[in-house]
Amino acid sequence: MPMTERSINIPPNHLNIMGYVNRSEVNGPGRRAVVWVQGCLRQCPGCFNPDSWSVEPNQIVSIDELVKRILDEPENEGVTFSGGEPFLQASTLAEVAKRVKVHGLNVMSFSGFTLADLSKESAPAGSQALLEQLDILIDGPYVESLAIHQPTSPVSSRNQQVRVFNSALADQITWASDQIEVHVFKDGSRLITGYRGYSETV
Repeated sequence: MPMTERSINIPPNHLNIMGYVNRSEVNGPGRRAVVWVQGCLRQCPGCFNPDSWSVEPNQIVSIDELVKRILDEPENEGVTFSGGEPFLQASTLAEVAKRVKVHGLNVMSFSGFTLADLSKESAPAGSQALLEQLDILIDGPYVESLAIHQPTSPVSSRNQQVRVFNSALADQITWASDQIEVHVFKDGSRLITGYRGYSETV
């Protein structure tokens, strides 16, 4: 049975996110903000972020608040949407992407959907609008039996593909899926991102 978008009970012009970080260098080209959306219906075995599966409200942020957060960090060169499944909130993320691109940032997204899935009429609402804003898409579900553990691979399993829509970024696919970063926040919490990334409080 094909996966379909599930209604997520959040206010208009708001996103349900799991987490956010600035200045990441392992989630796309250059230094970038990363937005982990909340909600995914796939529940792939071996998923790096099982805490992101629930579609229940987690952190509800407005488009205005998120865009401000991204633009307030001068070192951000772009923004990456991860998850969770970004395309379950495609319309709202498309507006975020549109606003940050005006300021010269590039936009990348991961998705468990394939590009072919996202081009169908059955794709989640707003999929085309988000695709039109993307400079890079990494598409396809994580498949544990096809996992890649190499320092040169930007994807986590062999079925996934890097789709570069902006040729200016074609020579910047240099991050690796098995790199990790540790971000320590003022409240003592830390976020480990990259291959098998997750967040925790210590």
